[in-house]
Amino acid sequence: VSKLHKKLGTTFVYVTHDQTEAMTMGDRICVMKDGIIQQYDTPQNLYDYPDNLFVAGFIGSPQMNFIDGYLRKIDGKYNVEFGWNERKQSGKKYYVEIPESKGGEEVLEEYVDKEIIIGIRPENIHDEEMFLSAAKTGIVDAEVEITELMGAETYLYLNCEGISLTSRVAPTSTARAQDTIKVVMDPYKIHLFDKDTELTITN
Repeated sequence: VSKLHKKLGTTFVYVTHDQTEAMTMGDRICVMKDGIIQQYDTPQNLYDYPDNLFVAGFIGSPQMNFIDGYLRKIDGKYNVEFGWNERKQSGKKYYVEIPESKGGEEVLEEYVDKEIIIGIRPENIHDEEMFLSAAKTGIVDAEVEITELMGAETYLYLNCEGISLTSRVAPTSTARAQDTIKVVMDPYKIHLFDKDTELTITN
């Protein structure tokens, strides 16, 4: 279809449920849910700047990781907190400092001490030493449940304080099932979503 589109040089309207097909073929994509437009944008903007939780989860493979957490303000800096289970009164608290480029006070202040949803794509969770040694925030401990070697990359299926995470790492990764490893979440690639409306707070 892509070859035909290029050959004819005309506008196509193509309907598909396959997000990979949409991303590779479309100049502009209209993401719909229950007949309602969620976002109309370029493929790259849908990936980098999703308008809501649905779009964020629909675009990208493997799917974006979603983590229930809180937004905290610590020493004047905004952080996301997760890991601690309030109901069970167990777990370890992890914090990731949110860069000022994510919007700062104007965007984040009203969410301080409120529940939010944290989003991070598998390709932005790293286990390589170069990322770990350079990281100033976002390092967490996780148990490796399953590894999938895909040839050019490896998928790590992780458990961090009961939270399931998928990480897409280099095929040279030495992580194996049942290992406890450190991974780092890239703070510049974190997305935050309103817990109630599921709308994006910041990308």
